[in-house]
Amino acid sequence: MTVSPLDLAAGFPPGSRERWRELALGVLRRSGYEGDDPEAALSSATDDGIGIAPLYDRLPAAPRVLPPEAGWDVRQRHADPDPAATRDAIQADLENGVTSLWLDLTSLAPADLPAVLDGVFLDLAPVVLDAGPRTEEAARIFLELASGTALAGGNLGASPLHPGLAGLVHRCAAEQPAVLAVTVDALPYHDAGGGEAAELGCSIAAGVAALRALTDAGVSAEQAFGHLEFRYAATADQFLTIAKLRAARRLWARVAEVCGVPAATQRQHAVTSSAMMTARDPWVNMLRTTLACFGAGTGGADAVTVQPFDAALGLPDGFARRIARNTQSLLVEEAGVARVLDPAGGSYYVENLTAALAERGWSWFQEIERAGGFAAALDTLIPARLAETRTARARDIARRKHPITGVSEFPNLTERPVVRAPGPGLPASPGLVRHAAGYEALRDLADARPTRPAVFLATIGPVAVHTARASFAANLFAAGGIATVTSGPGTDAAAMAEAFRDAGTPVACLCSSDRLYGEHAETVAAALRAAGARRVWLAGKGEYPGVDGTIRAGGDALDVLRTTFADLDIRVHTSEGDGR
Repeated sequence: MTVSPLDLAAGFPPGSRERWRELALGVLRRSGYEGDDPEAALSSATDDGIGIAPLYDRLPAAPRVLPPEAGWDVRQRHADPDPAATRDAIQADLENGVTSLWLDLTSLAPADLPAVLDGVFLDLAPVVLDAGPRTEEAARIFLELASGTALAGGNLGASPLHPGLAGLVHRCAAEQPAVLAVTVDALPYHDAGGGEAAELGCSIAAGVAALRALTDAGVSAEQAFGHLEFRYAATADQFLTIAKLRAARRLWARVAEVCGVPAATQRQHAVTSSAMMTARDPWVNMLRTTLACFGAGTGGADAVTVQPFDAALGLPDGFARRIARNTQSLLVEEAGVARVLDPAGGSYYVENLTAALAERGWSWFQEIERAGGFAAALDTLIPARLAETRTARARDIARRKHPITGVSEFPNLTERPVVRAPGPGLPASPGLVRHAAGYEALRDLADARPTRPAVFLATIGPVAVHTARASFAANLFAAGGIATVTSGPGTDAAAMAEAFRDAGTPVACLCSSDRLYGEHAETVAAALRAAGARRVWLAGKGEYPGVDGTIRAGGDALDVLRTTFADLDIRVHTSEGDGR
């Protein structure tokens, strides 16, 4: 019997870009858009300035570099300075789905390795070391500990600029062929504010620096490529994470081609972003890390680390570690994400984003090379580029263009604080700037006051008229830990002034519709001034006598909050990259 092919588009008229533009423009105009270019109106850009179009209808003419295989290694980090606690956490992880270990020896001592790895079958569970300046000591102790055992894999964690790089490679080759020697860690560039393209360019430059050091010391190019593992950040923007990892493989394949090692593949270890983690409402971090883990796995990472949701608060507890590893188990075992090789391949959007990131990342890599290479660019060129992106992102965070749920949007002033033991919950990164830091610093100041600071909301008119803007204002002030007191519905300026006096705050904000502002804003503002208001805000747009400024969507929320703190006689300390 002959079966006709299934036509999934049967019954639908053929589509076209022109028809899409026509329909999109109609929707936009109903929302108040007055232009005639829906693609420009709906376009956006990444923090690196890469344009994101609302519609893609063709694939880029670019090579597709596949990961070596589907699936990923579930790798969890351990950094508790107590060896006994670390050993117990390692055992719990390995018994419940974790397949490899990342030991942060900047808090643990290398001498603690025998104790923390007691009971671990090193021929089954790969171990990745991260010892910074103590890499040689850690590598020596680890390899001696593993003497007589054929290790399953792992990495000694030497940086690309480590002076003894070639010696570590030779020792691995002689004693433990499955163990790598070098970690090209791109997390510091992400943590310091760099965008995806900056992270890519820096990592490729660092990788090339490692190749030069190794080949200059007599290591073959093939062996040098085989000893590098790259570590990248995975964020809650799942598509950017997918595209970044795909672009990284493409860039490294190009380096390998130029070096005459076309068969080399890039090993990738993806770690959920430290910069995106929040200390306030940390439960939302579970959602962020789930999206990041999905993006990392779908993007083809060889190993993935999900940071516990409480990592920004200190040492994670057992429950948080369980949630972190179960996030991966759910995606791997239940959702089946790990069963498909490069599932995003062929997507017009992801392929175009991958190509754009690869192009921008390669351009940045070339700029680093022209400056004399990775080591020469570390002092000025790279920090300057990271600062540019960090400043631009901070501006968007302050304006809530990049909202942070539970912090800059929908904060909960009555949340019960989550307390953890002090310690290196997040990977050590001296330049780390958490996106939520600016708002959280204000929340801390507000929480430390004997009485929570407050702003009076003069809600003009009936509830149905003022609710939207009153809710907006309350949400904005709560982002800085400031409570709000409302006057209730009405238009009586004298009654509002009396309610303002009872509220005991020198700051007020008018909340109503544009029409009622025209009728009552000046009168109410004057009454509030007479009652002692030091500053009068207005939720919305427009200028009215007696009103000092406006709060609105797209405005600088952090500036409003800091101004309000000053009006409330609360001193605020600011620093670069804190979200300003």
